Formats: sequence, C-alpha cells, structure tokens
Amino acid sequence: MAELTPELAREPAVEPAVWRSHGRTRRSTRTLRVRTSAVIVTAVVLAVLVVPPLANLDQQAVDLSMKLRPPSPAHPFGTDDVGRDLLLRCVYGLRVSLLVGLVAALVATFIGTAVGAAAAAFGGWTDRVVMRLVDTFSSIPHLLLGIFIVAMFRPGVWPVIVSVALTHWLSTARIVRSEVLSLRSRPYIDAAVSGGASRWRIAVRHLLPGVLPQAGLAAVLMVPHAMWHESALSFLGLGLPTHQASLGNLVQSARSSLLAGDWWPTLFPGLLLIIPTLAIAGLAGSWRERINPRRRSELML
Repeated sequence: MAELTPELAREPAVEPAVWRSHGRTRRSTRTLRVRTSAVIVTAVVLAVLVVPPLANLDQQAVDLSMKLRPPSPAHPFGTDDVGRDLLLRCVYGLRVSLLVGLVAALVATFIGTAVGAAAAAFGGWTDRVVMRLVDTFSSIPHLLLGIFIVAMFRPGVWPVIVSVALTHWLSTARIVRSEVLSLRSRPYIDAAVSGGASRWRIAVRHLLPGVLPQAGLAAVLMVPHAMWHESALSFLGLGLPTHQASLGNLVQSARSSLLAGDWWPTLFPGLLLIIPTLAIAGLAGSWRERINPRRRSELML
C-alpha cells in the first residue's frame, strides 16, 4: 500500500478568518431577527392599546352598502359581510385574543411552577404520584380537554381562559421539576443544608430564583399557543360569543366569504395570528440563548 504523504494525511485546515466571518454572519442574522421580532411585538402592543381609544368608532357598526368591499384607502383591510371595517375588527379581535393568551399563560405558568416545584422539593412518593398525574393529563389532547371544560360554562372570555390555563400547565410543571432537581444537586444547596437552612429558606432563596428564568420563558412561549387555542375554540363555536370580536370568530365568520372568492376577511385575521406568533418565538429564542450559555456558544460556531 502506498504511503500517504504528509500533505495528504493532514486534514485541510480551516482558516480562522472563515470561522470569524461565519460567526459574524450568524450573529448579525440573529440580531436582525430579534430586532424585527421586537418591532413587531411593540407594534402589536401599541395597536391594541392605542387604536381603539383613538379611533373612537363602533367596531360593531353595520353598513350594508359597504358589504364585502376589498381593501382600499378608506378601509385598509376591507369590510366584512355586513359592512363593518375589518381593520378595526381585527384590532379588537387581536386585543381580546392577546388578553386571553396573556392571562391564561400567567395562570398556567403559576400552576405548573407550583406543581413542578412541589413534586421536586418533596420527592419520593409525592413526586411519583404528581408526575403520573401529569403524564395522564398529557395523554389527553389539549383541544379535546379544553372543549370539555368550556362546555360546562356559557361562552365568554373567562371560561376560555380557565380552559387554556388548565390544559397548558403540564409542560411547565415538567420543566420546573427538572430544573429544581438539577439545582438540588448543586454544591451550594448542600452547603446551605449543612449550615442548617430550613427547606423553606432554601426554596425561596436558592431554588425559586433558579427556576424563574425557565418559567418565564415557558410563559412567553405559551402566549401564542394560548392565542391559537382560543382561536380554535372560537372557530368551533365554543369560545367567545359570535358577536364579540376575536381572531377565531373573525376567521369562522369569513368561511362563506372565502368560498365566494372574497379572500381579505380570512387573510388579515390569519396574518394577525401568524405574525405575532413568529415574533414572540423570535424573542423567546433569544431569551433561551441568554439563559443557556452552552446553547449560545453552539449557535455562535
């Protein structure tokens, strides 16, 4: 067998300048994504807070002479099947959907954090029983369980919030439990126990601050998920009342218009669901990189 020459045996070296250029490109792309996401989220928040008071218009005002008009300077999003301004309806719908998503995400995060922290802190049979219950509820589809919960109440905002909160705390409980178990094995926890610190003091001073970043990230990621869940329930007629603007109701009421070839009553509510979801996911991804240094270093390669 011919002997390899040193030039052939040596692997081709990668120039440091290439790695630096690649890293700069990744960082610039990530920075652009984060800034774009921040601009979109800021615009959404300002729209739902500022537009309704400044517009001073009735989003339920019916004008049959303006029925199903396409987008125009007077109506940038067009009008719906009874002549209502679709831009104003979308802003009100986004306002309601965002409110449901925020409140449901906070409640679900609180429940999941409490359950996961308690399971990890007590351990033993308590941990086993709690996590088996979490596995049992996780085996049921969220939407099916949400429909069952909403069906017990009249249509409204609070039944939807309760439904979303009670079906979305399971993943947070798993995340918090895993994080607490990881923190309990740290040397400074052993030092605190050896120093005579009580279980309550250890939980408040050491464990809770350690899980807050992960719990906050779970809450942020849960907001768009809760918005989609509310929209699905409203689309099925089980969420908010049909006269109340929400993104799910707007899409549901536009089905007949879409079959008739009128695309704008469906397009714009759908975009207001998709675009904020992508923006929040972009911000959450940046947050995840900051609280997980190993992941951040891998992305910078």
